Amino acid sequence: MAQRNTWQRERVRDALGDTQGFVSAQSLHAALREANTGIGLATVYRALAGLAASGEADSLQSPEGEALYRACTTQGHHHHLICRSCGLTVEIEAKDVEQWAQRTAAQNGFRDAEHVVDIFGLCADCAARQDAGE
Repeated sequence: MAQRNTWQRERVRDALGDTQGFVSAQSLHAALREANTGIGLATVYRALAGLAASGEADSLQSPEGEALYRACTTQGHHHHLICRSCGLTVEIEAKDVEQWAQRTAAQNGFRDAEHVVDIFGLCADCAARQDAGE
């Protein structure tokens, strides 16, 4: 079922586009609340789910298990490198991962396999700050 384009969904889309890196629904809702939009948390969740389903937003699960979203800059299947400290996100292709996933699925009698791979670490700047003792 296609989601209607309401002013609330447009406002969530705009707020997500204005955000650097990945953000939780709660954080995005807090920003929208500060802007006095009157948009409720449930509406933010629905809008983000719809944007992710339509490919307009990336969605991933943080190491803590929280759903995070960001405006999608690449069409099609891709993976991410995400800095645990500053949230810097780099979209990457991972042909080796794609081949491994399909091969592993086939070896176990599966077909039409899908997968999600996101790599969390420290970006070069955050690692340098950490090494410098900041």
